[in-house]
Amino acid sequence: MQRILIMGLPGSGKTTLAQALKKQLESVGKVVGWLNADKVREEYNDWDFSEAGRIRQAKRMREIADRFQHYDYVIADFVAPLVEMRNIYKADWVIWMDTIREGRYADTNKAFTEPTIYDFRVNEQHASKWSMFIFDHLIDNRRRPSFNWQKETVQMLGRWQPWHEGHRALFERAIAKTGQVVIQIRDCQGWQNSNPFEIAKVEAFIRRDLDPLYQGQYIIQVVPNIVNITYGRDVGYKIEQETFDKSVTDISATKIRKDLGIE
Repeated sequence: MQRILIMGLPGSGKTTLAQALKKQLESVGKVVGWLNADKVREEYNDWDFSEAGRIRQAKRMREIADRFQHYDYVIADFVAPLVEMRNIYKADWVIWMDTIREGRYADTNKAFTEPTIYDFRVNEQHASKWSMFIFDHLIDNRRRPSFNWQKETVQMLGRWQPWHEGHRALFERAIAKTGQVVIQIRDCQGWQNSNPFEIAKVEAFIRRDLDPLYQGQYIIQVVPNIVNITYGRDVGYKIEQETFDKSVTDISATKIRKDLGIE
């Protein structure tokens, strides 16, 4: 039996994804158990959300999950805001629902510690898409790629105002070279009376396009409004221009902004 933890703030879409993933796994004959934290609390009439109460709930979820030893998978969807709770549950697969900045309970928002170790980071409430992606990895027992800071990497520096199909084509060329890319966003909102999108919006455009297919194979960095790149002697890297056919080179962020009614 493999334990799957779907964690994240209240309202992030945990239960919806759990239902969709359970259905996907059962469609290929897998036997799947499902634990919903709210239903477990209701069954035990335990609504204590102090730190001690949360730890007790994590132990309870683990104990119940262990009863499903003859199953293929058991899915647990619960907030698990504390690192200790996740360590207690000892999931084989961790899915982080990173779809909202704040939940509806102030105490949970305050207690919630973002995970640093997880298998999937879900950044949108799109259960059918993500359940299929995660299902494929579970069936193949395939972990998501992990960005390696010492691995050879391609840099993409730009404004991305907004990110479009031409940028996607450039990214695909870049990732084919080394398998991972750092996308750098110039902090230039409002520069030259243009560039209307704030950093968070630009990042959201990029992630919406690249995740989940390339998750773990790229990172996003915010950098100053860089306007010149210089180097002296041979520095161990090269700067090169990629060429595309007219259908790609004619894509214009300026025209996209105009079509959107944004200057």
